[in-house]
Amino acid sequence: MLSDERVRLFESEGIPRAIAALSIPTVLSSLVTILYSLADTYFVGMLNNSVQNSAVTLAAPVLLAFNAVNNLFGVGSSSMMSRALGRKDYEAARKSSAFGFYCSIFFGLLFSLLCSVFSVPLLSLIGADEMTSQATEEYLFWTVNLGAAPAILNVVMAYMVRAEGSAMHASIGTMSGCFLNIILDPIFVLPWGFDMGAEGAGLATFISNCVAVLYFLILIIHRRGNTFVTINPRYFGLNKIIVLGVCAVGIPASIQNLLNVTGMTILNNFTSAYGSDAIAAMGIAQRINNVPMNIAMGFSQGIMPLVSYNWASGNIKRMKDAIYFAFKIILFSMLAVTVLFYVGSPLLISLFMDNEIIIDYGTRFLRGFCLAIPLLTIDFLAVGVFQAVGMGSKSFMFAILRKLILEIPLIFILNALFPLYGLPYSQFGSEIVMCILAVFALRSIIKKGNERAKMEVRTDN
Repeated sequence: MLSDERVRLFESEGIPRAIAALSIPTVLSSLVTILYSLADTYFVGMLNNSVQNSAVTLAAPVLLAFNAVNNLFGVGSSSMMSRALGRKDYEAARKSSAFGFYCSIFFGLLFSLLCSVFSVPLLSLIGADEMTSQATEEYLFWTVNLGAAPAILNVVMAYMVRAEGSAMHASIGTMSGCFLNIILDPIFVLPWGFDMGAEGAGLATFISNCVAVLYFLILIIHRRGNTFVTINPRYFGLNKIIVLGVCAVGIPASIQNLLNVTGMTILNNFTSAYGSDAIAAMGIAQRINNVPMNIAMGFSQGIMPLVSYNWASGNIKRMKDAIYFAFKIILFSMLAVTVLFYVGSPLLISLFMDNEIIIDYGTRFLRGFCLAIPLLTIDFLAVGVFQAVGMGSKSFMFAILRKLILEIPLIFILNALFPLYGLPYSQFGSEIVMCILAVFALRSIIKKGNERAKMEVRTDN
């Protein structure tokens, strides 16, 4: 069973301290994840070769597609685990973790196989041309063809460890891989090392993900008997309740990610028409903008176990207090970041490449992207709550509306009206609508929870 300390964290610890204990490590973990790509961009950018830097940018949608599997089995199984723990159903928690673990391995290997077999059409799909295809293919060899399974397993295991309140261990595992990646990148990428360029960045990422997975495996083996995260094959099976519980949350989260990949691929294809400098600048701006986005996402994911546990146990007031506190903290923080990014965008872009054309492109791109950050944080919080309480259909509807109905059409419209420079504003336009809907959706869930709690009280009486 859960230790007294972790039970207290979910049931009685003060909201600010409980959220800090769960969210700060998760935010650090999310930051570390983005540091993987930032490190690749930074050290490849030191070569001052836009083709090499474009390879990292063009490969980004494929790496982002990992999150389709991460979300399916990471978000799905961790939400199922937290709700099971709230009900004190410890057998279901173990079965959920085993299901997530073995399915992650299988689909990670399948992802690698498909990308290897269809590498030529894949390169064309993501916008690589004769100039950039070789460097992009070399980067993808290590990060995808060989590296999909450890990259996916790293994230999924962090989700599951976090689901039972061990957010710090989840972050240590992820951070161990990231710090190794930062150490290895210059050794493999730069001329004074192995001089492998973008390919070296891919190799560093592959090794780092393998080390992170090893940490989680050692942790689980060491904590046997004191954890519900298990890799014991006897807990793995296609139990109908487990499969449906994981997929009800995981599939909408996975589709949401695939739509993100689609949007990024379309954006990169439009950008590629303007040359490798524009592609490199767009990639740098996206990665810088991903830092606050990942903070917001990490924060919303950090409170998921707290929301799931108290939703399942019927403590709706505690759940509501956690959501409101998170809402205030993250919104005001991201407003400050937006101002900082808008004013300091030329300096931020110049940190990655000393090229006047790329700095000019990147500054205008980043200013467009960063306007959406405060709105995205509210959207992410709502989706995190949907996933926490098992309402995967709501997160699915949000994903469809955000990408297919709003953002992707806006990419076409804004590029037609303001060629190239209108592209980064598509997200801002879509999030104005999504932010308003997120506020109403959160209020609706809290109201539904209160009604359910009142009904249970009447039944008990």
